[in-house]
Amino acid sequence: MEKDIALLIVDDTTQILETLGDILTEEGYAVTTASSAALAKKSIAKKFFHAALIDLRLDEGTGLDLLKAIKKANEDTMVIIFTAFASLESTLSAMREGAFGYLQKPLNVEELKITLAKALKTQALTLENRRLVDRLKELSLKDPLTGLYNYRYLIERLVSEFKRAKRYILPLSVIMLDVDYFKSINEVYGHQYGDEILREFADYLKNNMRVNDVAIRYGGEEFIILMPDTYKEGAVIVGERLLEMLKEYVFDPKGKSLKLRISMGVASYPENGIETPSELLDAIDKALHEAKDKGGNVLIPYQSISAKEVKDILKDGGKENVEKLKKKLLKMEDRTNQMLLESIFAFAKAVEVKDYYTGKHSESMVSIATEIGKDLHLSSEEIDMLQHAAILHDLGKIGIQDKILHKRSSLTEKEREKIKRHPQIGAEIVRNIHFLKEIVPMILYHHERFDGFGYTSGLKGKEIPLGARIIAIADVYQALISDRSYRKACTKKEALKIIEEGSGTQFDPEIVEVFLKTMKERDERRA
Repeated sequence: MEKDIALLIVDDTTQILETLGDILTEEGYAVTTASSAALAKKSIAKKFFHAALIDLRLDEGTGLDLLKAIKKANEDTMVIIFTAFASLESTLSAMREGAFGYLQKPLNVEELKITLAKALKTQALTLENRRLVDRLKELSLKDPLTGLYNYRYLIERLVSEFKRAKRYILPLSVIMLDVDYFKSINEVYGHQYGDEILREFADYLKNNMRVNDVAIRYGGEEFIILMPDTYKEGAVIVGERLLEMLKEYVFDPKGKSLKLRISMGVASYPENGIETPSELLDAIDKALHEAKDKGGNVLIPYQSISAKEVKDILKDGGKENVEKLKKKLLKMEDRTNQMLLESIFAFAKAVEVKDYYTGKHSESMVSIATEIGKDLHLSSEEIDMLQHAAILHDLGKIGIQDKILHKRSSLTEKEREKIKRHPQIGAEIVRNIHFLKEIVPMILYHHERFDGFGYTSGLKGKEIPLGARIIAIADVYQALISDRSYRKACTKKEALKIIEEGSGTQFDPEIVEVFLKTMKERDERRA
């Protein structure tokens, strides 16, 4: 047994090193010797020593300094100090730094053997106690039914992972899963059978997760997958893959042959603007509840504004919408830009539905505006702002009453004037959001005409901001090829002809030229 115990002997006297080395080797220990503190430090950097015997006085440094270095490298190494120049002060110093014992030179070999044996026995007891404590802790962190980690472990691990993510600027995602209608399984087949299904579901999760993900039983039929170093997009992909696989998986195939429906919620740091572990848990809980509200068997990524909140703000129409939305956005100013964007984009998409646009309107506009921006050699930051403006250009229609937006007959002059106010309303909504300040002019002036006969300010030619001139073309083109409440969509060929005819009057001729070239190249790529 002793041959597995590694000893380090440090002394600047060759004779002592050789003598102690021979004696302790014969006792069965694996002995390493070092004639200086520098050589000893190299040895402890390479391997773990169960015990170290150190002379207090060395040519390079002191035994006390070496003792500190050993304890820093591995606090479990038992250190015995020996010297010919003992003093009460040096003895106390050594013991304070963690030395197990202190021997006087010349050494008594039997005393050395006894002291070393006591040190190793103390070490063995300490390590065994620690192993037992670790084992008890592990058991306290495991769910007895499923063998997965439990809620207590989740809280401890989530706190440490959150600190790590913040410190090293890493992503962290969480999926919460709930077995839909699980109570009916317990009611029909009994709780014992329900427990068997939960055990099988836990095994399914363990077998189908990524290596670094952690499965946790949150409570009842709710589970969590903790996903370090994972952005929301990656978490959604993993969750959707699990969901699709579960649709085909049969539980208890030799018995009742059940298929489970699973609801999932996903939330991520830093993308959702979450600042604490508890906020992350609150976010996935909200996302999961939204999934349950949609009927279950679906995955919902967390958004700071839920679909219900969007619906509540939109339902009244008119000025109340603007005030509600402005208040909502102001409350969120201390959140991250990404979360704020997601929230505003949710309203922009809802506005599209209000105005009878097709669901792809903003996405198509973003694509067209981006290609024009690249052909005009705009910077990546300018293109980012252009993309935001393309999505949010009609946000101001949230302040227009539904009876006007939905009107199928011709608008009155008064109604047309109200519609023309939507660029100002949109600009007003985002004006106070600092990181979106660059898109305010694009929203405000995207209905100006190159000949000066547009609205809202009658700007002309290059007075109109470049971004607004680009958005104007992308918006009109996409509107032309979309069905509206008052007319059918034009063909793409007809829409391109209308844009070309508007060059120099409604639109900037240089941008029209780039746009037509872009659309031609698109068609060639698809051919």
